[in-house]
Amino acid sequence: MATRLPAEWEPQAGVLLTWPHAATGFGPWLSEVEPVFVAMATAILRFERVLVACHDDEVANRVRVLLSALPPNRLELAVTGSDDVWARDHGPITVERDGDLVPLDFIFNGWGGKFEADLDDVIPTRLSAYWSERAEALALVLEGGAIESDGRGTLLTTRSVMGNPNRNPGLTRDAIDAALVALLGVKRIVYLEHGHLEGDDTDGHVDTIVRLVDESTIAYVKCDDPSDSHFQSFAALETELRRLLAVDGRPYRLVPLPWPQAVHDDDGRRLPATYANFLIINGAVLVPTYRDPADAEALRRLAAVFPGREMIAIDCTPLIYQYGSLHCATMQLPAGTLREVGR
Repeated sequence: MATRLPAEWEPQAGVLLTWPHAATGFGPWLSEVEPVFVAMATAILRFERVLVACHDDEVANRVRVLLSALPPNRLELAVTGSDDVWARDHGPITVERDGDLVPLDFIFNGWGGKFEADLDDVIPTRLSAYWSERAEALALVLEGGAIESDGRGTLLTTRSVMGNPNRNPGLTRDAIDAALVALLGVKRIVYLEHGHLEGDDTDGHVDTIVRLVDESTIAYVKCDDPSDSHFQSFAALETELRRLLAVDGRPYRLVPLPWPQAVHDDDGRRLPATYANFLIINGAVLVPTYRDPADAEALRRLAAVFPGREMIAIDCTPLIYQYGSLHCATMQLPAGTLREVGR
């Protein structure tokens, strides 16, 4: 049985969003964060379908009104229940298996039990009516933000997440590696040791610091401020990346992304603003911006490595106040994952 984890840049059927509501961490700031979700949905619907997981009928009706100007044939709303908005981590991780696209429903435990996640954990299964193949519930804890795939068997991840006992206690690294190989069809797993962002309560997801752009190119966060507390860790990350080889045996082409100015919440906690948290979709790349002087340079650098794709800036300043950004709030669904409309 041949299994493969598609790369994000491969053709997509759509994107999953989980809409914010009053009981999420964004409850007090719905008026600020909902426009971010409207902007994401509006941009994505130009290119592919959007499936929105809604907490209840009231939320679904509100979303229907907010998105009423968008093409209805590409928009689908489902009532699933939800604890929060981070679809990257509670959404399905879809693999290609013998030509079929199969959504895998891994355990989501709120990033090691930090937050309530019982409703989020079952969203992939609650969405079964939308999948072209039945979702498979698995006994392994795994979040989509923790992994990057090149579609050819390479998996990038971080030791701080995958080696953390708050995810899969009792499993050795070898056992976790074996599970990833069997379930995702990967051939090599690269563990990064450096580059954790302050304010990232996921324990260090790879999608906040290092992203595969294609099979031979990596975009990564570079801290160029020696006075910043991140400087040494991100310099060590850059050294790690320079030593990596792509599937063709050559060093990766490395594309440094700019370092935005520090942003803090009302309690003084630093927020994880990062340009690595972009989303690749059919024909475009959605790029998080933060009302920062570095926004334009981030868009320019990403445009240079995504020829033929439109760069679409999404102001994600409200998102980082709950310690995530654009990629964290979305999950791409590879072509073939969704049932055809009307079926």
